Amino acid sequence: MSGDHQTLTLLLFSVVVAATLAITSWAGRRRQGSPEEFYAGGRLFSPMENGFAIAGDYMSAASFLGISGLIALYGYDGMLYSIGFLVAWLVVLMLVAELVRNCGRYTLADVVAARLRERPVRIALGASSVTVSVLYLVAQMVGAGALVALLLGGSMGDAAHTWTVLGVGALMVTYVCLGGMRATTWIQIVKAVLLMAGALTLTVLVLLRYGGDLGALLNGAAERSGHGADFLAPGLKYGGDWTSRVDFVSLGLALVLGTAGLPHILARFYTVPTARAARRSVVWSVGLIGSFYLMTIVLGTGAAALVGTDAVRAASPAGNTAVPLLSLELGGGAGTRGGAALAAVAAAVAFATILAVVAGITLAASAAVAHDLYASLRVRRRPAAPQGRREEVGVARVAAAVVGAVAVGLSLLAQELNVAFLVGLAFAVAASANLPALLYALFWRRFTTRGAVWAVWGGLLPAVALVVLSPVVSGAPHALFPGVDFAVFPLENPALVSVPLGFCAGWLGTVCSRERADESRYAEVEVRSLTGAGAV
Repeated sequence: MSGDHQTLTLLLFSVVVAATLAITSWAGRRRQGSPEEFYAGGRLFSPMENGFAIAGDYMSAASFLGISGLIALYGYDGMLYSIGFLVAWLVVLMLVAELVRNCGRYTLADVVAARLRERPVRIALGASSVTVSVLYLVAQMVGAGALVALLLGGSMGDAAHTWTVLGVGALMVTYVCLGGMRATTWIQIVKAVLLMAGALTLTVLVLLRYGGDLGALLNGAAERSGHGADFLAPGLKYGGDWTSRVDFVSLGLALVLGTAGLPHILARFYTVPTARAARRSVVWSVGLIGSFYLMTIVLGTGAAALVGTDAVRAASPAGNTAVPLLSLELGGGAGTRGGAALAAVAAAVAFATILAVVAGITLAASAAVAHDLYASLRVRRRPAAPQGRREEVGVARVAAAVVGAVAVGLSLLAQELNVAFLVGLAFAVAASANLPALLYALFWRRFTTRGAVWAVWGGLLPAVALVVLSPVVSGAPHALFPGVDFAVFPLENPALVSVPLGFCAGWLGTVCSRERADESRYAEVEVRSLTGAGAV
C-alpha cells in the first residue's frame, strides 16, 4: 500500500477511535454503579435503537471480512455462512427473544435459574458463556490484525499485527469499564449505520461495473477464480470426501442453532423495557441483517471477479482482506487516489465493526463472570445488599480486563485462521452447551437442576475437546500448531456431534435425577415467559 493510502487510513482509524471514546466518555457520566445500568443500560432503549444495536453486535468482522473472503475463495460453499447466519435469526425470533426478555434480568443463566437451583446452574452457564465469548473475541481480533497488517504493508506476524491486537484489546476494556451497556449500545448503533452504508456503497459500485447484470458478475467471478463453473457449484470447499461433506452439515447446524445461545446477543434483549419491544427489536434487526448478508454475496463474488481469487489468497490465505482489496480496485486500482480513499474508508468501517463487536462480547463475558460465577460464590457469604451489587459491578470491570488479556493471547496464535470460520466454532459451542439448557428450561416441565448442569457440561466439554483434537488445532498447514499432529477428530466443526450430546446429556440428567421438578415454579415461569407478568 502507498504512503498516502496508509496516512489516510490511519487518519480515519483515529477518527473512529476518537468517536467511540467520545461516546464512552458521554455514557460514563451517568452512574454505572448499579447492575441494571452497567449490564442493561437502564432498559431505556427503543425497539429501533436496540434493533440497530443487535445488528451492530451480530454483523461482525466475520461477516464483513471473513464471509466475503470465503465467498471470494470458495464461491457457492462460502455462501453457506451468509445463509446460515441469516436463517439463525428465525430461530431467535420464533423461540427465544420474547421469552428470554420476560424471564431474565442480565444474563442467560437468569432464565435457566428462574425455576432451578441457582448456584450449580449459574456456575455451569457462566463458564460456558465465557468460553463462547472468548472464541468470538479471538475472531474479531484476528480480523483486526489482518486488516491493519495489510494496510500498513506488513506480514501477518509482524509488529503491526501484534500492536493492533493489543490496541483493540485495550480499547474494548476501556469501553466496557467506563461506559457499560449504554456506551456499548451507542457504539454498536453508529457502527451498524456505517457498516450498512459502506456495504451498500461497495455493492452498488460492483453492480455498476457489470451494468446491474448479476449473471455477468457470477460468470466473471467463476472465470477469475481459476475453478470455472465449479466455483458456482457446491463442493469446492466442502465436497470431495465424506469428511468434507459431513463438515458442511456440521457447520450449517452450528450456524442455524448457535445464535440463540450467544450470550452477547441474548443480553441485548434486556436493554428494552418490555417483551414486546424485544420482539420488535428482532424484527428491525432481521431486516438490517438480511439486507447485509445479501450484500456480502455480491462483495465476495465481486472480489473474485475484479481482484481475482489468487490475488485475494496471496494477500491473506484465509481471505480476510478480500473487501479492502475490492475497495482498492473499485476506486481505481493500486496507486490511485480514488482507490486509496475507498479502501481506507472500507478499512475504517471494518475497524469500527471490530471495535463495536468486541465491546459487546466483552461486556457479556464480564457479566457472566460477575453476575453468575462471582455472585454464586458470594451467596454463601452474605445477601446481595446494595454494597454487594456495587461490588459485583467492580468485579465485572476486572473480569473485562482478564477476558481481554486471554483473548489477545489466543488471537496472536490464531492469526492464520479465517475469522468467519473462528466464529463458526463459537457458534458450535453456544449451540452445544447454552441452547439445550435454555430450551429445556423454557419448554420441558420435568427439567431439573441436574439436567441443566449435565446439558451445559455435556455440550461444552465435548465441543471444546473435539475442537482441540480437530485439524483446527494441529495436523494442518493453517492449524494453531502446524508443527504437531494430534488431530484424531476429522471434522473442523464439532456441532454435528456436540449438539446432540448436549441435548442427550440434559435429558439423561433429568431422567436420572432424584430431584422432582417444581411444578409450581415451572407454571410461574411459563406464565411469566408468555405474558410478561412479573418481568423485571
